[in-house]
Amino acid sequence: MALSFTDYFSVTSDDLEKCGAFDLSLESDLPVFIDPFLLFNSPKAEYQDLHQEILKYLMHLRDLSIRGNVDDGTLRNLYCFSEVRQNWLGFTFMGNGGSGLGMAFARALNESLQDIFSNFGNEQITHGSHLEKVSLIRGHVGRDNMSDFTTNLIKKFLLEYTEAFAKLHIDERFTADVRVPKAYFNFQTESWAEATYRLPVFIKNGKHDYVLLTPTDMLTRENLWISSAELRSKFEAIPESITDGELRSRVNAYFAKALGRRPTKQDRSEAIEKTLREFPELIDYYIRLKEEQGDLAAEQSLLRVRDAEKTFRVAAEAASLGLASSTEFYETPLNSYADALRRVQFFKQYVENQDGYLLINPKSGRLGTEKDVQLFFGLVWFGSPFDVNREVNNGRGPVDFKTSFGASDKSLIELKLASNTSLERNLRNQVAVYEAANSTENSIKLIVCYTAHDQSKVKRVLAKLDLETAENIVVVDARRDNKPSGSKA
Repeated sequence: MALSFTDYFSVTSDDLEKCGAFDLSLESDLPVFIDPFLLFNSPKAEYQDLHQEILKYLMHLRDLSIRGNVDDGTLRNLYCFSEVRQNWLGFTFMGNGGSGLGMAFARALNESLQDIFSNFGNEQITHGSHLEKVSLIRGHVGRDNMSDFTTNLIKKFLLEYTEAFAKLHIDERFTADVRVPKAYFNFQTESWAEATYRLPVFIKNGKHDYVLLTPTDMLTRENLWISSAELRSKFEAIPESITDGELRSRVNAYFAKALGRRPTKQDRSEAIEKTLREFPELIDYYIRLKEEQGDLAAEQSLLRVRDAEKTFRVAAEAASLGLASSTEFYETPLNSYADALRRVQFFKQYVENQDGYLLINPKSGRLGTEKDVQLFFGLVWFGSPFDVNREVNNGRGPVDFKTSFGASDKSLIELKLASNTSLERNLRNQVAVYEAANSTENSIKLIVCYTAHDQSKVKRVLAKLDLETAENIVVVDARRDNKPSGSKA
């Protein structure tokens, strides 16, 4: 059972590490992203050249925008990009089919080119130009958008990087000549060009696709180094970096007036947006701060990405070995509900008794999220004989997981955190609605508890709804504070 690049292509971790590549999952995207700042700030001239190529492309789009001849056809051709799914990075669970960069991103970028990107190469405050600036100004432009855009614009490098590794370390049986569309942008013809590369090819469910490796030192986890979330969370510190005392005073006074007395979280958010609109140069001061702290970017990103890589390996090994060693998964004729329930019980066992709680309840000072649970729960479906899909929406909202065999054998799995304020209502109504929409009566509710308060709440809710002994409600104890070592238990 192979879940990772190294397993599938029989490559050693040492060879991959010497190449500097991230060991990706071939079962589900992993939530790491290419950070354009790591190209800008890299000591490697090759990476800096890649960043310049990104800026060159943006300046080409800016010039088109200024000339005013950007119609919807041009937006689709030059501003929209499919996700480069072959690098297996991003937010897609149970696969690698992300949505890419559509017209919403294209329009946001086009609108930005005439104002916030108009001074490319002539910055007065920052030390350089940065693609991430669009994510600081425009809504609905997140880290995955920035990563997808960057990936598309450095695709030629990634293709050549993967081809070079494959020639050295992968048996030719697992490679093929692949004609890749939109491999690079030809500035002379002002169009995207195709090219052929010898690449590793992955086969799943009878379908073939190539795989792209990504250097680890381009990647980050969670927020990009320059991020909208950090800009807003640390907003009060930005004016202190302004050397012009008069401007600094004006910004602080304006923000204090907009904030008012006894501000709520919403009041603060609105005050920040008003101040950014009044003093747009604050964006540049924030970016300059991040440039000056740039030496920390590579170090912190590497630690986070290595942690993500290690976490995936641990989860993949547990899922692979645990399911493979449990013959009941493969020898007993199962319907979709029985198979789903056994996999849910395996997940519970792994989290509660085999340190799996470390994967979904991280040490970073925050409690785990539903996305953390969904990511690693998805791994237990590896090798399932059933058709497994996530976020299936048949008209009444998306259900977390749906497993089926043909039209008549269907089961649903809904994941919930115990901390969810709507837990009681969800248990009473939500899955029943999904069952009706999907024409099935088979469903399982998986509830994850991160604290003792969560445990008490779930116990109370289940008692109230008379569901304490329900087979299809599985409660997982993912608390960190009640997992003593065997010697202390």
